[in-house]
Amino acid sequence: MEIEVDWQGEKRFRARTPGGIELTVDGDAETGATPMESALIALGACMGIDIVDILSKGRQDLAACEMTVSADRRDDPPRRFTAIRLDIVLSGREIDPHKADRAVELSRSTYCSVSNSLAPDIDIETSVQIVESNGPS
Repeated sequence: MEIEVDWQGEKRFRARTPGGIELTVDGDAETGATPMESALIALGACMGIDIVDILSKGRQDLAACEMTVSADRRDDPPRRFTAIRLDIVLSGREIDPHKADRAVELSRSTYCSVSNSLAPDIDIETSVQIVESNGPS
């Protein structure tokens, strides 16, 4: 995998994927997500993809997967993450709580490449809430 990253002035960089998709990363958070916000976005999206895939293969009637990803950081440089929390809300019909918890744990521990690329001393906590729903939210 190779990503191109080009300086656009100030604290802004344009990133380009091998497929030609471009996004802006901005250290000032004016025109794009900051690098650390981008890392949390990547973690949430990676785990979300896994969770949806695992639950779909487990024949769970999932209508929505939403999450809030929050993190604590060191005060001094490097201002790396010390703890991350993912609050996951799954909506659908008769979702099995055990299957939902198992999907989250499998993603975090085994399948999510982003989670498994983070420093092993970062405490990653998850919570799962299931909401009964008849259709897409």
